[in-house]
Amino acid sequence: MLQVGIVGLPNVGKSTLFKTLTKKQVDCSNFPFCTIEPNIGVVEVPDARLHELSRVSKSQKTISTAIEFVDIAGLVKGAHKGEGLGNKFLTNIREVDMIVHVVRAFEDTNVHHVEGSVNPQRDVETIETELAMADLTATEKRLDTVRGKMKSGKTKELELEESVISRLFDTLSQGKMANTVALNEDELKIARSLNLLTLKPILYVLNVSENSSPYHFLPFHPSSLSLSIKLESEIVEMPESEQAIFLKELGLEQSGLDRLITKCYELLNLITFFTSGEKESRAWTITRGTKAPQAAGTIHTDFEKAFIRAEVIFWKDFVELGEAGAREAGKLRVEGKEYVMQDGDTCHFRVGV
Repeated sequence: MLQVGIVGLPNVGKSTLFKTLTKKQVDCSNFPFCTIEPNIGVVEVPDARLHELSRVSKSQKTISTAIEFVDIAGLVKGAHKGEGLGNKFLTNIREVDMIVHVVRAFEDTNVHHVEGSVNPQRDVETIETELAMADLTATEKRLDTVRGKMKSGKTKELELEESVISRLFDTLSQGKMANTVALNEDELKIARSLNLLTLKPILYVLNVSENSSPYHFLPFHPSSLSLSIKLESEIVEMPESEQAIFLKELGLEQSGLDRLITKCYELLNLITFFTSGEKESRAWTITRGTKAPQAAGTIHTDFEKAFIRAEVIFWKDFVELGEAGAREAGKLRVEGKEYVMQDGDTCHFRVGV
């Protein structure tokens, strides 16, 4: 299951966001090998399409796709040297697929700011410097190892590796993020093998006051989202019917939490396909560009090897016509092993014994 780490300075609203998210926790029994620790919450990815498919199929069960959110101890300056809970933080965060960086933008005299004043740009730079410095240490070790191997004999592979790691090292030395280095696909594979913190996708969440517009964007980064975590924590306590009315009054189609979850999904370059029938309707997560046999393998590993074909109906045609109606109307496509899955595909996979 995909993991998203929530990070930030102390007292920015990070833990409140985590507690609010976990109120949307899914039934973990639907996800095998899923052990929930106190600082991990498995949260449903909102998708109205799934519920429409379930309604049409009269499904007994409806199972959403999900993301794990991990609440990581607040960072302080010097975390990469082990200040505060720095070392523990760095161990935890290296395992996640992406980072949600909560940045404080609200004034509250009752909530102390570790730097003494509210300054989102400064706080982002503080955290990013800590991440870059932690990555610098890991990169330096790898660089030493590669250069040691090159003394025994240079190969094209080692030369490429040394070139990529040197560029990353130089960038990180300046306190800049690894994701600012231009890399081609082969170079990116090498960079990813280092499991660098600053190479992971980052969503910046600007925690604003309750009266702020929920659609502000951070001027310093396009991958950002503004929301009032305090307001979101109040919304999630309301009955679902009242939530819908409240959001409509604010002129919003989704709550801030749902927008955050959806944005994480997008940044991880993920899409959803569906299976739908009387027994259950279910959403499945795959990376954009996945072919049909590999998508079948997400349902059961044996399905990838035994894949014969996929019978595909676009979700909207399935909802409008039903499965039988879509088949009769010629909306069902039979796709083979080279078919690249599309977001919203509703599938039956035919597999051999």
